[in-house]
Amino acid sequence: MEKTMKLNFTRMAAAVSLAMLQMNGAFAQQAPATTGGDALQMERVVVTGSAAGTSKMKSSVSISTMEHDAIMQAAPTSAADVLRSIPGVRSESSGGEGNANMTVRGVPISAGGARYVQIQEDGLPVLQSGDFNFITPDAYVRIDGTLSHLEVVRGGSASTLATNSPGGIINFISKTGAEKGGSVGVSTGLDYQSTRLDFDYGAPISDKTRFFIGGFYRRGEGIRESGVTSERGGQIRGNMTHELDNGFIRLSFKHLDDQTPTTLPVPVQVSNQRISTIDGIDPRTVTFYSPYWVSDVALDKNNNRVSHDVNDGLTVKSNTIGLEAQFNLGAGWTLSENFRKSSNSGRFIGVFAANNGKIGNYTVASGPNTGKPYAGRAFSAVVFNTSIDDAGSAMSNTKLAKTFQLADGAKLTATGGLYTSIQNIGLTWNFNEYLMQATGDKPALLKTASSTPGLVGPAFGGCCSRAIDMQYRFISPYVNMGFERGAFNVDASVRQDRQKASGTANIATGAVRYNPATVQFVDYSLNHNSYSVGGNYKLTPALAFFARASDGVAFNADRILFGTPLDGSAPININTVEQIEGGVKWRSGALSTFVTAFQAKTRETNYEATTQKTTANSYDAKGVELEAAYLIGAFKVNGGVTLTNAKIIATAPGSEALIGNTPRRQAKVVYQLAPTYALGDALFGVSVIGTGKAWADDQHTILMPAYQVVNGFLKYQVAAKTSMSLTVNNLFNKIGYTEVEGDGHAARSITGRSVKLGLTYSF
Repeated sequence: MEKTMKLNFTRMAAAVSLAMLQMNGAFAQQAPATTGGDALQMERVVVTGSAAGTSKMKSSVSISTMEHDAIMQAAPTSAADVLRSIPGVRSESSGGEGNANMTVRGVPISAGGARYVQIQEDGLPVLQSGDFNFITPDAYVRIDGTLSHLEVVRGGSASTLATNSPGGIINFISKTGAEKGGSVGVSTGLDYQSTRLDFDYGAPISDKTRFFIGGFYRRGEGIRESGVTSERGGQIRGNMTHELDNGFIRLSFKHLDDQTPTTLPVPVQVSNQRISTIDGIDPRTVTFYSPYWVSDVALDKNNNRVSHDVNDGLTVKSNTIGLEAQFNLGAGWTLSENFRKSSNSGRFIGVFAANNGKIGNYTVASGPNTGKPYAGRAFSAVVFNTSIDDAGSAMSNTKLAKTFQLADGAKLTATGGLYTSIQNIGLTWNFNEYLMQATGDKPALLKTASSTPGLVGPAFGGCCSRAIDMQYRFISPYVNMGFERGAFNVDASVRQDRQKASGTANIATGAVRYNPATVQFVDYSLNHNSYSVGGNYKLTPALAFFARASDGVAFNADRILFGTPLDGSAPININTVEQIEGGVKWRSGALSTFVTAFQAKTRETNYEATTQKTTANSYDAKGVELEAAYLIGAFKVNGGVTLTNAKIIATAPGSEALIGNTPRRQAKVVYQLAPTYALGDALFGVSVIGTGKAWADDQHTILMPAYQVVNGFLKYQVAAKTSMSLTVNNLFNKIGYTEVEGDGHAARSITGRSVKLGLTYSF
């Protein structure tokens, strides 16, 4: 079976490449004079996952770039939604502006968030761990006019040039005012209530100094109808750069204060492995936010009762200040520093379906129909009310490099670096359970024995009132050696990540009081040595081959609290990824292609707080990733396909029946296609993002069907400086399940169709 799968992968990759070649020949015969020469921007210098900036054509890692215009044309609804357009990236962008699950080709999603992938802004992590409970890095990233472009590294040197990133690095890079000008724009939903104002501007202050500033503000209901104002806030970002005779210094800041809805799994039913919807609940639109909610009363860390509006959803606040500098010291020496201090906080409130409900006779307990009978389905609505007390950090990456000029034009570059970070994570969990109407149209609470309308009591047996105050410190020295001679270059790097964890965690007794006697003290240290070695050979200026082997680590954070003792008295498990990859980069006229074959072996341990179960699995994934672009005159198309054959190869005792199964939510085929065409003053296009069927659970009892999402856009230049845009997300209003609860009672889907109109003035 495995040989057949490998053969099928090879055949499909060859077929796609051959089809692109044939299309290239056909268009070249029609219009050879208008062909583009670098549709994938192979000669663009990239800085992510590299000790020193290098072009994609010379790099020995799989890397993609995406410009701001292309990002906006994809009609993204969040930062995670953007990543669905990148070949090799799995981004389950179904949770709103945060709480997305993501990884890269072959590496599993077995816990929430982005355990194996590091999300960066301008080269430093947004959060040091990508899978903190209820607070993921994408929650603090917003897509607006301050974004210059996106760089994404899969595998390879990500293991040694960043911490907690063995799967890859996703780097959102800001504009710096290098080009004078800016824009102001307004956009509004045509089939939903939300209005947003965007602005950005950059310009020189003097011959050597420039600045950039931009941001947005929005207010409205959001794409999913709820009857309340669940979107409000925005961000402002800026930087100032001063060029020196031997380098530059850049100061930057960000202020983010934004509130958005969050989407959790909703009631569904499963029969014969198939998912079906429940009458009155549309997974594409429902949120269970409602004007008929009552205040959710929670317990704070000081044993005080505090109340919150359930409709507040995900609230994030961030204030950051950064310093970036680079100096050419002479004689081949270069010194660089990247530093950021962040103050991050917020609150996560979402409504989770604890069951798929039961039809019966009830009494309405909130809203205008209070006291009236209700005959229909009711379900247990658990309010995940988590205070993000402190997710602040301080991070620094210092590098010193020396380039040695050797005989015959060869050169050797040695880079030594030291990365340090302090990441706080303070969380207060509260899970209250309510009885609620199973409807997506302004649901009301139903009568219970409690004096609070709809309130049943603490959810899941009172397991989940938790107070967490942790700090994770990292000291990570690393060394990279790069040799280049003619068409050949090779590099090797090693990194030692040292993690020091300290703090406390507590479970409130009976969900009503935190007692000192139940405090869990945390005090342990871990370290891991990672490596990466790769080479690239340019056979011709338009054809290059590369190969790489690497080993990396992702340390566990708060997800292992309340399981194994964490005071240093017992071993602490880590998660490791070993990868080998190789491929070819090729350009011919209008066509550019980037093909990578890969194998990833992952070993990980998880602890589930609500079930108090520990799992330990090992995975082996093999596959092929293809990225291609075609540019001729006014027509351009970008596309990609990732083929993956993944298996569970080892488990903890008692779970041996899982061996040989495909990991949960791992589709064998994921693909993207984005054609655009310019016609006079109009530019229009679509993006198609698809995934094959996948198992929702490791046991293979629930099947998530294949689906594809079509987004569309039209941009029209009304005048020299004024443009109008129309974007449609999920044009055909498809249901696309991204996760299902293990017993099949609830599932989460992508959001349904939304249409937005925008007007922008550039200056």
